[in-house]
Amino acid sequence: MQQTFETPGPLALRVEIPSGEVEINAGPGTETILDLEGLDEESMRALGDVRIELRDARGGGHELVVEAKDRWRLGSLLNFGRSGYRVKISCPEGAATTVRTRSPDVRGRGRLGPVDVESASGDVSFDEVGGDAIVKSASGDIDLGTVEGRATAHTASGDVEIRSARGAVGANSVSGDVVVRDARSDVTANSVSGDQRLEAVSEGVVKAQSVSGDVEIGVRRGSRVYLDCNTLSGETSSELELTGDAGDEGALVELRAKTVSGDITIVRAAAVPEEVRS
Repeated sequence: MQQTFETPGPLALRVEIPSGEVEINAGPGTETILDLEGLDEESMRALGDVRIELRDARGGGHELVVEAKDRWRLGSLLNFGRSGYRVKISCPEGAATTVRTRSPDVRGRGRLGPVDVESASGDVSFDEVGGDAIVKSASGDIDLGTVEGRATAHTASGDVEIRSARGAVGANSVSGDVVVRDARSDVTANSVSGDQRLEAVSEGVVKAQSVSGDVEIGVRRGSRVYLDCNTLSGETSSELELTGDAGDEGALVELRAKTVSGDITIVRAAAVPEEVRS
């Protein structure tokens, strides 16, 4: 099933499906194309019951809603292959995206607007988020590319990776690892047994806490740093002097790292490249 909509101006997407796959591709233009497919016999029979609605959005523009009911039937419970729906949306760049799912993987390509995703077990990945990114998954991995706003990622057993965040970062994982490659503002990271690696922090308050996982933090060259690192039975090492005196030149990183048995390592990261400074 395919439907095409004219969606000039601001666009919001809202997708709610119990299982399957969600793929959103953002590009130039004003058209939004929805491809909807059932992945099992029951879902194919129920395609006509899926709610598809394009409506006016508050404040102008449009909102496209794709909503499928959660059908707990015996046929679905006995289906060990793919089930549910494949939702593929091609839309204009900058579309605000909200997804609520139980098990589908969610993939966003191109530059989207703010993103808000909740998934029980599916993996979630987005290339570019032109606003805040809020992603929650019980057991899935979370992979965010460039986030222009705040990045919030919570998962229990999955890994979290954020390539670049201009706003504050909040990342929580119980047993998965947390990796932030480039952070331009505050970072708060918490894990129980997962490791944490903050490869390059530039300024702001950086709080990293883990029980048994290791913590490694890279501070950009040119940034001042205040260090407060504490571990009960792990080891602490630093390329920077462990001192409360941060000096008076450069952006300030207030770094507070704490573990119970994990190691803490502080290193110097490269300076921010000139072409990406702003």
